[in-house]
Amino acid sequence: MTGDFRFGVNMVVPASRTAWAEKCRKAEDLGFDVIGAADHLWMAPPFPALVLAAEATERVRLNTYVLNAAFYNPVLLAREVTGTDLFIDGRLELGLGAGYIKEEFESTGMPWPSASKRVDHLEHTVKELKRLYADPDHQPAPVQKPGPPLLIAGRGDRLLTLAAEHADIIGFPGAAKVPDGAQIRAEHAEGILERIEFVRGKLNGRQVEFNVLTPRVVVTNDRAGAIEEAAKQMDGLTTEQVGQIPTLLCGTHEQMAEQIRANRERFGFTYVTVLEGSLESFAPVIELLK
Repeated sequence: MTGDFRFGVNMVVPASRTAWAEKCRKAEDLGFDVIGAADHLWMAPPFPALVLAAEATERVRLNTYVLNAAFYNPVLLAREVTGTDLFIDGRLELGLGAGYIKEEFESTGMPWPSASKRVDHLEHTVKELKRLYADPDHQPAPVQKPGPPLLIAGRGDRLLTLAAEHADIIGFPGAAKVPDGAQIRAEHAEGILERIEFVRGKLNGRQVEFNVLTPRVVVTNDRAGAIEEAAKQMDGLTTEQVGQIPTLLCGTHEQMAEQIRANRERFGFTYVTVLEGSLESFAPVIELLK
């Protein structure tokens, strides 16, 4: 662990058995606390990927970041979850989302439900998992009691209300509100903070961990230049706003460490997840924050 922080890396590139194991081992050696497997059609299947990651590592937690709940029958998912947790010695963290990429539904031949219907299914999934974890006859039985820690990620009112009631970890992807099925775009800091305050108002005293997905990590001696360049690719955000969003880390390693400390104070983020492409470039920041 790294003091007040946890750091995760989301693996997104399918690879051979050897290559997958090697990069998971490297992530642990570099100081990451969590290795995640994303759930998109062009990526590795999450549960086998995590079992293989467990074989190659000893310390790290392993998570699904995040499963598209709409693609899973809750009863069959419970078997995958408890079986995987059994085979990885209780190191699983289950990440769930409602699903947001219309093209993935179309590729499977599945209908594209409304946002409301997708959240309905996510809620049903969460409640069914809890019911099955508590069933003494359910096999495999959960290794972690009452079940693996639950991360729910998203931004909508209903989803965040569900997360506030049930999740151990709440993930904020930093996505702005867009028409259902439209391309996701970055949210400005004030919008993310509003979502966090919304959740805090729903927690009723529950203690949860706040996670932020940080897809961009830019190591540079010219932080201002990197922010200006990033702003060109983020419609609707000014350069000043881009410099404040927690989903972009840029500058020297020392500047990024300071940004993470500032994000903890402003947003409450103590769990930071980066993508596989930043595995090595982000590692010195972990060392600075230990």
